[in-house]
Amino acid sequence: MEHQNLSPAAQGLDDQDDDGLALGEILAVLIDYRWLIAAITIAGVLLGAAWTFIARPEYKASGLIQVEEKASSALTGLKELGSLMGLAGDTTVAAEQEILNSRMVLEKVIDKQRLNISAEPAYFPLIGRAIANRYKDEGLAAPLFGLDGFAWGGESIKVDSLSVPRDMLDEKLSLKVGADGAFELFADADEPVLKGNTGTRATAGQYSIFVAQMAARPGTRFKLVRLSADQALEELNKKYAIKERGKKSGILDISLQGKDPDKIGVVLDDILNTYVRQNVERRSAEAESTLAFLEKQLPEIKRQMDVAEAAYNNYRQTRGSLDLNIETQSVLQSLVEVDNQIVALRQERDELRQYFTAEHPRIQAANARIEQLKQRRAQFDTSVAKLPDTQQEVLRLARDVEVNTALYTNLVNTAQQLRVSKAGTVGDVRVIDSAAVTSQPVGLKPVAILAIGGFLGLMVSLAAVWFIRTLRVVVENPDEIESRLGLPVYASIPHSSEEVAINKRTKGAKAGELLAVSNPEDDAIESLRSLRTTIHFALLDAQQNSLLITGPSPGLGKSFISKNLGAVLAQTGKRIVIVDADLRRGHINKEFGLKRETGISEFVAGEASIDDVVKPTAVPNLWVVTTGQIPPNPSELLMHLRFEELLEKLGERFDTLIVDAPPILAVSDAAIIGRHVGATLMVARAGRHPVRELEQAVKRLNQSGVHVKGFVFNDLDTSKQRYRYGYKGYVYRYSYKGKA
Repeated sequence: MEHQNLSPAAQGLDDQDDDGLALGEILAVLIDYRWLIAAITIAGVLLGAAWTFIARPEYKASGLIQVEEKASSALTGLKELGSLMGLAGDTTVAAEQEILNSRMVLEKVIDKQRLNISAEPAYFPLIGRAIANRYKDEGLAAPLFGLDGFAWGGESIKVDSLSVPRDMLDEKLSLKVGADGAFELFADADEPVLKGNTGTRATAGQYSIFVAQMAARPGTRFKLVRLSADQALEELNKKYAIKERGKKSGILDISLQGKDPDKIGVVLDDILNTYVRQNVERRSAEAESTLAFLEKQLPEIKRQMDVAEAAYNNYRQTRGSLDLNIETQSVLQSLVEVDNQIVALRQERDELRQYFTAEHPRIQAANARIEQLKQRRAQFDTSVAKLPDTQQEVLRLARDVEVNTALYTNLVNTAQQLRVSKAGTVGDVRVIDSAAVTSQPVGLKPVAILAIGGFLGLMVSLAAVWFIRTLRVVVENPDEIESRLGLPVYASIPHSSEEVAINKRTKGAKAGELLAVSNPEDDAIESLRSLRTTIHFALLDAQQNSLLITGPSPGLGKSFISKNLGAVLAQTGKRIVIVDADLRRGHINKEFGLKRETGISEFVAGEASIDDVVKPTAVPNLWVVTTGQIPPNPSELLMHLRFEELLEKLGERFDTLIVDAPPILAVSDAAIIGRHVGATLMVARAGRHPVRELEQAVKRLNQSGVHVKGFVFNDLDTSKQRYRYGYKGYVYRYSYKGKA
């Protein structure tokens, strides 16, 4: 049974839904650009691999601090003096986090650890650092490529001090190593600044440097930077993090990342210790402040106590021994208690005035309490006034003695307790875990970096495909021709890998191969068989039995279609002749192993007869008329009456005449020939033409009076088109596998 290839017009397929069409188009495009996508994706993976090779690994040091939310330790056992010392209130975790981030803590660490001095070897660009990091032998690595100015492994430097002018802060300096520990320091544009030796401070103008240790070959360079305070703090904060473990846990997790695992552990420990030390000093300073206040008050209270005791003793000596009755003793005890409270409140008020203004609520509350106690004391004074004069005097003197003695004793005890508290002050924060550095680098693992590189490469490749497709306006779907030009596509010729192989085999050979003969089961030949039936109906109403095959531009496969279509028509038993009317670049004679001479040129010139120019081929029922000698004026030759006569005589002798003409947009030959044939077919190649080019080609022929019957869509990639679910021009085959 005969193979069949249905054209879009004959297939009668229903349109797929829009979603299916879109998905099919996407899959087809991805398959079409699979090599580009694979190349860019692999490039992304390779860049990821290069990054893992070049990038220096980072390590992480972490420690824990506990913040106890309690009042100062200086108040232990001193509840009655708590408000006096102004130490009430709890320490909040948020406040401690801010202190850990403060300049007060970090700048001390920066200065102590010399984090404001950056000194590292100068490496070869891109790969130098990676090579040096992988050098594990002792000593110094030999310079590669003879570049001894760069570090290649084993180099080190320790700069304990570096001073530069203010305008050179955060600017790069260059240090060149000399012989026997000597060096030279350069500023901008390799301007020499000073010379020095390792282990000795070198000074010149506003520049000063002390290099404690240095290991490098003479000629090696180091890059130095003296960071400003702000820049050093910013650099530290980039890798420094604080967070609370659990809500309201009071446990702070402090971490520091860096490329030197030994250094980050030391730096983080210094941050923790500096923070704890300032916390203890702050608590100790509070106790010190209160103790200084009390020590100023003690001499005066002692003097008042001594004066009161002397006055009391003198009065008793002059009046003799006097005893207070029970009622008087009760009044005395009450007066002493009230006076002690008044004195204590006044001292509290004096202490508060060191921190607050007179309008502060705490000072106002102390004043109100003092006034209440004064009113109560006035009531006792009224009771005392009713006593005899002697009893009143004894009561007054005894009260003064007891009040001053109690006050002095309390202050002495408090001062002693503060001295003990100061000596043993413990802050309300403590280090739970000191700095511990991870044994393995943190961050993304090499496998993850490769995966990310591949993913980014894939995304970039898809973006590149989208960009290319956006700019590319060529026709890849026969439906576009039918919808935009209103002309039918009679056949879609699939891409033939066998035809490519034939062209490679016969390149340079005297005789070629015909695909329709060597491989008649090829998909392209199947499509030409479907075109055979279409041509039969296209020529039914035509006055001539001739068919013109042309195209918009060269390289579309016109000759391939002409010669194989001729062979397919000849296989049905009809007499077919192929006329190579491309008098400029015609080459159909080569495929059949014929010579160019004695062809159209000779017939038009009257040098050959019709029998001379019609040449038989190895294919039964198939003849060829070659171009003949390449003429200087092809267009004028085709316009000659002898050419029209040639077509008429060939039409009389053969069932079908196939004329292979030059591209219409290149020359006007096709328009000249088209007026003398029965039908004209335009060849379009998938992915080669913008729609405007096809429109222009049809318009050029129409202006010359040549009507284009339809198109042949050549070189369709069926491996890609099978994913276009909505595409109706796909090649369908129906055949028996074997004989019945």
